[in-house]
Amino acid sequence: MNLRANPVNLRTKPAALAALALLFLSGCGSPSTTQAPQPGAGELSSSGDGHGTINGVAEVAEPQLHLVAIDSEGEASMLDLLNGTPSRLGSVGSPASVSTDGRYIFAASSTGVDILDSGVWTWDHVDHFHYYRGEAGKLGKVDGEGTAAIATGMLSTAGTTGLFFPTSGEAVLVDNTALSDGTISETLRIKTEPHAGLIAPLGEGAVVTDPDSAGNAARLRALDANGKEVASTDCPAAEGTITTRVGLVIGCSDGAVIATMDNTTPVFEHVRYPQGAAAPATEFNARKGRPTVAGLGTDSGVWLLDTRQQTWDWLPTSTPVVAAATADDAEHHAVIIGADGTVQVYDTSTKERIATTEPLMAASLADPALAGKIQLAVDAQRAYVNAPAESLIYEIDYADGARIARTLDLPTKPVHFAETGR
Repeated sequence: MNLRANPVNLRTKPAALAALALLFLSGCGSPSTTQAPQPGAGELSSSGDGHGTINGVAEVAEPQLHLVAIDSEGEASMLDLLNGTPSRLGSVGSPASVSTDGRYIFAASSTGVDILDSGVWTWDHVDHFHYYRGEAGKLGKVDGEGTAAIATGMLSTAGTTGLFFPTSGEAVLVDNTALSDGTISETLRIKTEPHAGLIAPLGEGAVVTDPDSAGNAARLRALDANGKEVASTDCPAAEGTITTRVGLVIGCSDGAVIATMDNTTPVFEHVRYPQGAAAPATEFNARKGRPTVAGLGTDSGVWLLDTRQQTWDWLPTSTPVVAAATADDAEHHAVIIGADGTVQVYDTSTKERIATTEPLMAASLADPALAGKIQLAVDAQRAYVNAPAESLIYEIDYADGARIARTLDLPTKPVHFAETGR
């Protein structure tokens, strides 16, 4: 492992550390070990007892940010971004895709989903946060047929995570509270017609896709905790999910559905694209929990979905886009990886490109087996981009002229990667 720029993390300045410590000491009383009740999608209680606390886990004063890298054979490792310490996480089945909720790593292969616990996470209390650090390790595997689509919620120690297996059509909810105890427990498993679908947590239940006669995901059904349908809506070519504080977003060929809970009643709002819109978004990415998300399609540009205002905006880019994410901060930053290997930063309020790097990942983009593995994670201070062929992860200070703050080597090649502790 090598930290090629700064040998120790300098992300958190002394003033910020002092503020975090003050928040830790004064923001809440002593946390209870009782688990907080599960919120609905996008709903986070600003009061209550739980705070995400788990027995035997330390609450700390700042986010315990880590990177997890998994190579093509499934060997996993982790890097502590605060002190530069590397560690091994063991092995999983050779993954086709990797997802995270900010704590757990879900590595999907053709035979199921392996789950790793990074041991670090943030509990979002809306007006303040709690940060935790425990033991990392492998939890086990959820068996299934076909590479699963993964949909996560806002909190890693409450609610559920959705796994949809396309070959069998099985839709599964995994209990996050049980995961925090080291146990994989399914709260729901239902059978649908095989198709490239999804299941995403909503309230105590979920939203699951149904296919049309051609086998394409075309309808969304809201299910209660027992799997009973309680609402439905059309969503042609449903693909791509993300959960914000506002609600659950599911992409459709004509826009997106935002699903929320009105007490115990699911509510679907269909936000349609403007007339004459570019290619639809099929994946979404943003700084965790933020209401404005980036939607990636196939054109030279990015969709911006404001889930609070329920509006779309189009951000044209200077190159075709490999990956994109919104920071949704006061400066309206969006970070984009161009097809030329540059990392570009845009002001979404003016549509101006305000910074760009030199091309960073020529070898990865030139390798057809690796070009589709390039990923992007954005937090409040940095963006992270993996270059699988170069065996590096770049840390980008997107608010400082897209400055490359560090290049990071992990013990395993970052064919897949994720940021945890968020």
